[in-house]
Amino acid sequence: MNKRQKIGITLMVNGEEHQVFVYPHLTLLEVLREEFGLTGAKASCSEGACGSCTVLLDGLPVRSCLLLAVEVQGRQITTVEGLARDGALHPIQDAFVEHHAIQCGFCTPGMILTAKALLDRNPRPTEADIRRAISGNVCRCTGYTKIVEAIQSAARKG
Repeated sequence: MNKRQKIGITLMVNGEEHQVFVYPHLTLLEVLREEFGLTGAKASCSEGACGSCTVLLDGLPVRSCLLLAVEVQGRQITTVEGLARDGALHPIQDAFVEHHAIQCGFCTPGMILTAKALLDRNPRPTEADIRRAISGNVCRCTGYTKIVEAIQSAARKG
């Protein structure tokens, strides 16, 4: 594969199929941000350590900075932009707003998507379950308490 030549791939992003031409060395994060304008996933550490680039891949949280876009052809990619429906925020997004779980907002999309994956597989998580699930997402502002409260609230509202 020539690194200087774009190749055509098909990506399933937020429920829609897209044909796009990309360089084979581009990460999923780069393609989502640059080709699709989906900037919810943030570029930060580029090492998969902070979680700011988290998206859902087939319903599971992954670090989009560590995946090549060509590796995820045909799989379901969900970004934070794909959660809202008909202009209404997803219940987890609502809970983050309601519980003031957002400060600078840099970690928020990754936290929300990680919470969604957790609640999809475990609708009644304990506080320990929640803390374990979000442990790979670094927040430098909130101290995590309000984030945990927001996820607990979303779980209760189910």
